[in-house]
Amino acid sequence: MVADVDPPGLQAAHREAVRELVTPERLREFFAPRSMAMVGASDTSGWARFIVASNATAGYAGPLVTVHPGHATAFGQPTVPSLRDLPEPVDLAFILAPVPAVESVLDDAGAAGVRGAVVLAAGYREVGREGQALEDRMVARAAANGVTVLGPNCLGFLNAHARCAPFALTVPAPLTPGPVGIALQSGALASVVLSFARAHGIGVSTLTTMGNESMISTLDVLDYLVQDEHTRVICLFLEEISDPEKFARAAEQADRAGKPIVALKVGSSEAGQRAALAHTGSVAGNDAVVDAVLRQLNVIRVTSLEDLLCTAALLGYDRWPRGRRMGVLSASGGACDIIADRANALGIEIPEFAPQTAAAIAAHLPPFAVAKNPLDVTGYHLANRRTSALTAIDYALDATAADPGLDFVLFNGITLPDARPPDEAAATMMERRVAWLAERMASAPVPVIPVGSTCVDLSDYARQLLDRHRIHMLGGMEFGLRALGHALPWVEHHHAARSDLPRTVPTPRVSTDRVSTPGDSAQWDSASGAWSEVSARRLLADAGVPLVPAELVHSADEAAAAAGRLGLPVALKICSARITHKSDVGGVALGLATEAEVRAGFERVLAAGRSAAGADVDGVLVSAMRTGGVEMLAGVTVDPTFGPVLALGLGGIWVEVLNDTSLRLLPVRPGEVKRMLAELRGLPLLRGARGTPPADLDTLAEVISVLGDAAVSLNGALRALEVNPLWVNGDQVEALDVLVVTEPTAA
Repeated sequence: MVADVDPPGLQAAHREAVRELVTPERLREFFAPRSMAMVGASDTSGWARFIVASNATAGYAGPLVTVHPGHATAFGQPTVPSLRDLPEPVDLAFILAPVPAVESVLDDAGAAGVRGAVVLAAGYREVGREGQALEDRMVARAAANGVTVLGPNCLGFLNAHARCAPFALTVPAPLTPGPVGIALQSGALASVVLSFARAHGIGVSTLTTMGNESMISTLDVLDYLVQDEHTRVICLFLEEISDPEKFARAAEQADRAGKPIVALKVGSSEAGQRAALAHTGSVAGNDAVVDAVLRQLNVIRVTSLEDLLCTAALLGYDRWPRGRRMGVLSASGGACDIIADRANALGIEIPEFAPQTAAAIAAHLPPFAVAKNPLDVTGYHLANRRTSALTAIDYALDATAADPGLDFVLFNGITLPDARPPDEAAATMMERRVAWLAERMASAPVPVIPVGSTCVDLSDYARQLLDRHRIHMLGGMEFGLRALGHALPWVEHHHAARSDLPRTVPTPRVSTDRVSTPGDSAQWDSASGAWSEVSARRLLADAGVPLVPAELVHSADEAAAAAGRLGLPVALKICSARITHKSDVGGVALGLATEAEVRAGFERVLAAGRSAAGADVDGVLVSAMRTGGVEMLAGVTVDPTFGPVLALGLGGIWVEVLNDTSLRLLPVRPGEVKRMLAELRGLPLLRGARGTPPADLDTLAEVISVLGDAAVSLNGALRALEVNPLWVNGDQVEALDVLVVTEPTAA
């Protein structure tokens, strides 16, 4: 018997043991057990019945031992009282025992040489503090016994390729092995996911429900799936991202391995965050920041289970499109219109066919049809008895697949009956056609992506026929086009030069020794609250951010002299750490064009500042005026989960009026900043509108990247850094107004 862990909480030795128990190598063994035991199994246990049935559906052929101290038999076979009584150890124990008995079962597992366990019981960290203590103690017990645990509060997993399913829910038959690996932070959705996958011919490699992730986390499963030879694409249902840095590393490994991650991250609403908190006991995270982080890591984010699985199927089965130029083949003009409209909204091009393609297609069309892209071959062939396995749309595919102006072909030309036709000749002809299509798709110079017209379930006959010829058909035009809309950016980012894509959470590229202190004697790591603008400007200047020329003055004479040096007109701003919104208190004067206006403006601004801040006024900042160009906002805030986050948008009043911003986790390199700029609806203003000069986006991106480095250089002290506006005029970029807020760093 292993001693209780007291007080609750994992000690360093246990944490190290846990890490050794969840490596990809250990999980390869865990997720492919050749022998299993159900501890607490009885004929009256619904959970046990599910496990027996699931394994039967998966085709499991190994031993499934029943363990129960109070029942002599279960499911028609003798039970053993304890895992210690097994003649030889099993690979995996599914623990159906209640919470008070789980730790003793883990002791039995350790003594019997059982290396893996699934814990079904609920009542751990999801119920609060006392449950967390129980969970910590359970994990320590498992680690001390060398047992890898999935759960608790977990329904198990299945591995279609290994033909095993220690899974306490229904597995729809048949279970088709395939390329899609799935990890769900919601157990009850697993059967729903499997049902949709079955209905649409989507094969699964490994599917696991995560439970409380006390030992095996979603990120551990992600690492395992990245290395799994049977998995080509990874689906995640996420309620939380508990370790952003580890998630970023796993996402980087997946991208380098060429395995897309498709994620359905819930918790975007307040109600959704409360639901996630209640279910997992963890923080769901700020949704806008989560969205930005996933985009930055090239993780595809979707909003429905249908999109999750359809996108994964596209990337798991089909050859990836190499660009956005799409050929469309259909037997319906209406379908062509629908596809064209959706493609336009998604930025997918439908170019004209090459002349030789159009000529080859026209030879097989009725006289009233036109060989154009998108192509409607019409239903003319339905009016005539078929004498050949191939139809007009098949000949069109043969020609279109060789068109040099296309990157892929969307093929809406496969319609299969619910059952094999009773006419043997018709059935043979249809099956010969499917075989020809499979061969042509495999040999085509560009990817050919089959798509149904609507998202209807495939019949058993259709699914078997398509599976036999390794054809996967996307579930309808709507979900098919949306899957393409999700997949294309992933492919583009994956194939792009990644030298400017931060895939991890790297250390700052600007060292703190380049940053001067914000005051004459105070250190930035002990500063608290807003800085004066002079100190904020010094921070950015030392980092290399260009600033509008300005001078701090203390009298009207000094203001007039500074204005003379800077050149009229000028702007005046009160300078005080206690005043963050200067215009709200009358602390700003703009466009002062004469010496008299500068003197009067100085007295007015100074009086307003002293009225608002008393003696805590550093003086008045005189700066050159800037006109024309575009005003941007570049701001950094600190997310409690992910750390410093950069926000870009149009500056001035527009950021609030248009709600047009792009977010990224810091630090960012210039290439990523350019992608941020491309996401803004206001991008046309930067590219030049109504005769205005276009902004130098390379220079702008470099400045914003350096600004982000300055924010990161403050380490944990930063609370906010904002430049609004950041003025851009051609290749001129200057920070016109700067705000920095910090608090003391932890000792």
